[in-house]
Amino acid sequence: MPLRSLRFTSAAVVLTATASVLIAHQPAHAAADRIRLGSTSDVSRSTWSGPAFTMNGAGGIVTASMARAVDDIRGGTGSLDVVVLAGSAPTSGSKTPECDTITGLAGVNSCTTWTLTAASDGNNSQVNTDVRNAEFVYFAGGDQCRYAAWKGTALEASVESVVAKGGGSGGGSAGHHINSPIVYDACNGSVTSAEALANPYDRHISFTTGMFEWANYGSVVNDSHFVTRDRMGRTMSFLARAVKDGLAPGGAAWGVGVEEGGGSLFLDRNGTATQYGKDAYVVLADHQPEQAVDRKPLTYSGFKIWRLTPGSTFDFKNRPTCGYYLRGVTDGVADANLYNGTPVTDCGGQGGGSALAESEPNDTLDTADDATALASPGTLTGSMRTAGDRDHFKLTLSSGQTASVNCAVPSAYDADLYWLDANGSTLTRSVNDGAGTDESLSFTRTASGSGTYYLDAEAYSGSGTASYDCTVTKS
Repeated sequence: MPLRSLRFTSAAVVLTATASVLIAHQPAHAAADRIRLGSTSDVSRSTWSGPAFTMNGAGGIVTASMARAVDDIRGGTGSLDVVVLAGSAPTSGSKTPECDTITGLAGVNSCTTWTLTAASDGNNSQVNTDVRNAEFVYFAGGDQCRYAAWKGTALEASVESVVAKGGGSGGGSAGHHINSPIVYDACNGSVTSAEALANPYDRHISFTTGMFEWANYGSVVNDSHFVTRDRMGRTMSFLARAVKDGLAPGGAAWGVGVEEGGGSLFLDRNGTATQYGKDAYVVLADHQPEQAVDRKPLTYSGFKIWRLTPGSTFDFKNRPTCGYYLRGVTDGVADANLYNGTPVTDCGGQGGGSALAESEPNDTLDTADDATALASPGTLTGSMRTAGDRDHFKLTLSSGQTASVNCAVPSAYDADLYWLDANGSTLTRSVNDGAGTDESLSFTRTASGSGTYYLDAEAYSGSGTASYDCTVTKS
């Protein structure tokens, strides 16, 4: 992450690295430095109208989104206090670049910059008092690994208390990263898109979870400097990892990549986001990757991407199921035109649905569940309720088309997977040993015209009502 640059000008909480300068400079700890601008007394008020959040593509404050956060939180009247948190001090220029901007905004009573260079600073009593008395906390640019080190400290709880009382949180660059529930923490170093796509388990990719989980913003991985540093590819890799490793509840992970140069995603109390300044991208991975293993390139079909231009909105509370364009990755090579695409508007016409649950009896070809209208990618679900249970699903392929099937199998049983022709003969299979062991196969139709096939999931040992989930992708 780059070094700190500009930040907000408003009464809120901002995290920053600071040296001695300006008003009321008070070293509060051997490794902590405090500079307060504006009023020396905090605002006292019983109710606030947030929460509100600002997610910036670079470290600096974006005046328009910050001003809106201040206005939303104070309900258009009165003033508030802001804290900026930073993990290192600026190397040149002002020691309080964020607060310099924030204190110029209407409705800001004070802005205090704290530079915290040790994980133990998260338990500094003066830091926590300032944060709890503030109505907005802003995390400066820098190194999000330093922020992740505050997980489990008093400071984590203090920031959460600000949001809980109707205040807000935000940040830029590294500060943007730390405000998502799944944090690419960069504790092992930074990673490029090329590196992440070549190996989604690259040693430089690590995550922190269980820290800040803001309402309506679940299962999100934030990324910054998005277009300028070509980070779509690495976000795709992060999302595939989040789905594969179970970091995102429900088996779907969302990326929010914000461009630098004034890009800011503002999120209001109702979960509606408004984009400011430069573009942002929302990326959805809603199925298991076709390939995401250590030391092998990523393969993932059908990332859904929404491009948010300045002024556009996105409903994170009721997330859309249409309006995206599709891009994929094959053997570590991403599709062309990752940052532009024609949005899908007739989502109901893409194959009749993205999921199909089995309906018994389906033990034979004649009683197979019809999955010929399944969207790609789509999900087939069922369970091995009895020993020897077999579930059949009917599918079709056209000439040259490949079907890839990846099944997540619960620990209650060992299930095997077979791809059958129209007569029931096995064309390919996946028969990995062990209860809870996943199965995957692929088949390409080389004959002319289209053909009918059957996917056969069979209980090898064990049984139970726990569901298996098979992602079927046609390419």
